[in-house]
Amino acid sequence: MNRPPDPADDILAYNRLAWDHQVRKKNRWTTAVSPEEIQRARNDDWQIVLTPEKPVPREWFPDFRARPFEVLCLAGSGGQQAPILAAAGAKVTVLDNSPGQLAQDQLVADREGLSLRLIQGDMADLSVFDDQSFDLIVHPCSNTFVSDVLPVWKEAARVMKVGADLLSGIVNPIVYLFDDELMEKGEFKVRHKIPYSDLTSLSAQQKKALIDQREPFCFGHTLADQLGGQADAGLAITGLFEDGWSDWPISDFIPTFIATKSTKIGPVK
Repeated sequence: MNRPPDPADDILAYNRLAWDHQVRKKNRWTTAVSPEEIQRARNDDWQIVLTPEKPVPREWFPDFRARPFEVLCLAGSGGQQAPILAAAGAKVTVLDNSPGQLAQDQLVADREGLSLRLIQGDMADLSVFDDQSFDLIVHPCSNTFVSDVLPVWKEAARVMKVGADLLSGIVNPIVYLFDDELMEKGEFKVRHKIPYSDLTSLSAQQKKALIDQREPFCFGHTLADQLGGQADAGLAITGLFEDGWSDWPISDFIPTFIATKSTKIGPVK
């Protein structure tokens, strides 16, 4: 197997191949939804997640059958959210870094006769889209895979119509404080600073292990960048909930994820 690109040189290319590998491994976030889930969505009985376990409140979504709402699934491919939203009546575009993840959306679209517009690209560069193109952006927990989240918010705000909403999943940066190997055993030893980066916070041996296993590299952004960054981009946070993940022992003590609903209140600064 060929060596992947050095993540320090090109994190976008490295994480693209890493997520393609996650598809081959059948990672839970790459598993296509079932025909039964699509049929329920067609019957207006559906839900999606931005974070691991708690469904997004239905009142955060518009009535997709009232008119053709333009929805962007931003770095949200994998055969899950986008097909359900399309089956519910939305006009869905997906932009994702991973061809393998996009292929999962195409698989469901072909199987179920759904229309999805699929684009490979960088979540921080939405230049393929015009200003004010979308009524809604759905952005699951994926900006943990980019080193700088601020361009993601600015680009998202640019392509949103005034009054449009951005629904985002965020990893609580507290999880990146701790030694990961010990945390998996339920031991919490503070080892890292926030903001966190797999590129600079891990030892050479730890980074090599991630590369050998074709694991994506992660970044723990400050809440100032995750929440304040949305406000600086011209978005007002109009909804928020917290979530955990039963796979993570730390979730027994504190919510490890945040979901936000943010509304575009005017032009980007």
